[in-house]
Amino acid sequence: MNLLKKIEQKEIERLRSGAAAIPDFAPGDTLRVNVRVIEGTGEARERIQAYEGVCVARKNAGLNSSFTVRKISFGEGVERVFPLHSPRVESITVVRKGEVRRAKLYYLRARRGKSARITEKQSDEAGEE
Repeated sequence: MNLLKKIEQKEIERLRSGAAAIPDFAPGDTLRVNVRVIEGTGEARERIQAYEGVCVARKNAGLNSSFTVRKISFGEGVERVFPLHSPRVESITVVRKGEVRRAKLYYLRARRGKSARITEKQSDEAGEE
């Protein structure tokens, strides 16, 4: 491992030491991302805003890793890119696992309604007893 990778790994560990663990998620999963939002310009008021939608893409690039979440808000599609190791991202929760065959789900942009649905991944624990 070269020097740059070592420094990057130490920085990731430092950023994630106080924060919650990042769950294992992939494109197609429905996520709830809690983000710290600063309101106003006077005294810095902060609140936590939940953003829930389908993970459309994930970019794994070490410290520069990010993921894109898409939701439909008032009939309009909204996509938001979150840096994975950002201190603004309070927590990431996987609401449901989706079963898809692509790494990037950009085709959902052109779809509406039932054609934009993603089937839920079936768990293996249901049949075992």
